[in-house]
Amino acid sequence: MSRGRHSIWQSLGVVFVTVGLIVAFVIWAILVGPEIQRIIVRVVVVSLVIFLVILFLRYFSLLWFSYLGHAERNVLGVREIRELPPVSIIIPAYNEGRVLERALTSLMRLEYPEYEVLVVDDGSRDDTLEIATQWEGQRGAALFRVITKPNGGKASALNAGIAHSMHPLVFCMDADSYLEPRSLLHAARHFTDPAVGAVAGNVKVENRKSIVTRLQALEYIEGLNMPRRAQGFIAAVNIVPGPVGLFRREALEEIGGYDTDTYAEDADLTLKMMAAGWRVQYEDQAIAWSEAPESWRDLTQQRYRWTRGILQAIRKRKGLFLRPFPDFPLWISTIQLGFEALVWPAMNVFAHLFFAIVAILFGAGELIVYWMILLTLLDLVAALVTVSMEEESLSLVPMALIYRFVFILFLDVVKMFATMEELFRLDMGWGKLERSEAPA
Repeated sequence: MSRGRHSIWQSLGVVFVTVGLIVAFVIWAILVGPEIQRIIVRVVVVSLVIFLVILFLRYFSLLWFSYLGHAERNVLGVREIRELPPVSIIIPAYNEGRVLERALTSLMRLEYPEYEVLVVDDGSRDDTLEIATQWEGQRGAALFRVITKPNGGKASALNAGIAHSMHPLVFCMDADSYLEPRSLLHAARHFTDPAVGAVAGNVKVENRKSIVTRLQALEYIEGLNMPRRAQGFIAAVNIVPGPVGLFRREALEEIGGYDTDTYAEDADLTLKMMAAGWRVQYEDQAIAWSEAPESWRDLTQQRYRWTRGILQAIRKRKGLFLRPFPDFPLWISTIQLGFEALVWPAMNVFAHLFFAIVAILFGAGELIVYWMILLTLLDLVAALVTVSMEEESLSLVPMALIYRFVFILFLDVVKMFATMEELFRLDMGWGKLERSEAPA
């Protein structure tokens, strides 16, 4: 049996066990007497209140610290650098022939005095190497180079690029992304602080053609960049995203570069850097536009990989959970990463199932409707605030109407299954997103 097929049966087994537990609860709830049913309703009301309190605290703490980070940047600004250090830009590429040209073209438009571009061909079987080779040589302020190696995965390709790079700052990006012209300028200014080892940039969804991609565009703004902005306020961003991250070479060399034993090399590297004592900042004006999965199937595959990779990175450093001092920001950031990946998805899914079952069995439907309306209003407010902070399109705000009860619930179910598979150390193929044709 192939590895991919084996993983499908494993996932189905997890689904059947979960559905069986829910059915057993429903049968038990129907058979118990009226007194037990009244107790269940009381438990539901208390649980609903507790769930809402946790949700509101989570949302408003993220919104508050995100706003503080936004205000700090706009009021105090970022210190200027008189002499901008040269930057090495590394693009790992495996079968990225459809999108590589666009990424390289965007790098020609960067407003930066000196930088090199290293395309690391990771054993591609399409025309990736041929396209990259055509770009070799000096082009304005940039020197384009190509490295080719046997296929070894993204982390291995990034390490190869770091080893061949020449400059004190190293910028890592994905081949399916393209940068805003001033991204390097904005990110490099943070390195006036010698304690800063990395700067996480702002990832935005470029292909907003369908409901699934538009929901991801809102998620990147509200669900990913808002926490990153809040973490940046205390210089403890827990994931420097793959499409846009600038690193101090000294920090990368100190921690030994990327590890190859997780599915989320970006989260793993960031935690390793923070554990070594380096500060990680966030820069919302260092913008990379990236291609998001265009089907629910590809989205499921991506989030499986993300969730399992984050859990692998956390498992490697599980001792951090018990050590809030001396590095309290690192502890808070690690706790938040584990909560979002492990605890919150399970709470969210089981809360929805629990309340829905009780509403059907015991006639608490009106209470559940009010609960859904309240959460939808909260999502609309959060969407409006975060979209405004990023000066994004207001057309994304209406997506909040189906954001929580369709999109986030779907993702949390995926995360739950991925978590169960990771806990049991079940096999999972890496998978690769099928790229759409690059726009002209």
